[in-house]
Amino acid sequence: MVMKASVVKAVNSQINAELESAYLYLAMSGRMEELSLPGLARWLRLQWEEELVHAMKFYDFLIQRGAAVKLEALSKPTADFKTPLAAFEAVLEHEQYITDRIWKLNEVAVKESDYALQSLLKWYIDEQVEEEDNARNAIDSLKLVGKDGSGLFLFDREMGQRTAGAEGGEQ
Repeated sequence: MVMKASVVKAVNSQINAELESAYLYLAMSGRMEELSLPGLARWLRLQWEEELVHAMKFYDFLIQRGAAVKLEALSKPTADFKTPLAAFEAVLEHEQYITDRIWKLNEVAVKESDYALQSLLKWYIDEQVEEEDNARNAIDSLKLVGKDGSGLFLFDREMGQRTAGAEGGEQ
């Protein structure tokens, strides 16, 4: 079945949003390196890899359906965060933005009766629950660390233990 133009356009837009996410997390990783927080930098770099996997799932979906992939320019990410807490608050805000985009893409898939896209989006909907939870957990931990930063060393070490999973995400 040929994909409707509105669906192709929406999926291409989501590819760009996922690539923007990756670019943002890579910039954040660099900022954490600047702050001498290699564990947080590692966590964010693995998040960068995971976002690339997310983009490629949509990319491959379009290719498999015989639709054209149209990549757009990426915006310059902001990563001049003063504290790790500020960075992870931005992570949560960004993941909530992506969740909203996924829900809207699902609305397009339902409206256009694109069952294949609906099936694919089930994975993304579940993934976004996990993404937001991970960000909230990091924020909660950073708040427990306190303003003096006495626990930041241990938290940074813990975050650095993240490993890439089968899909480029957390295990």
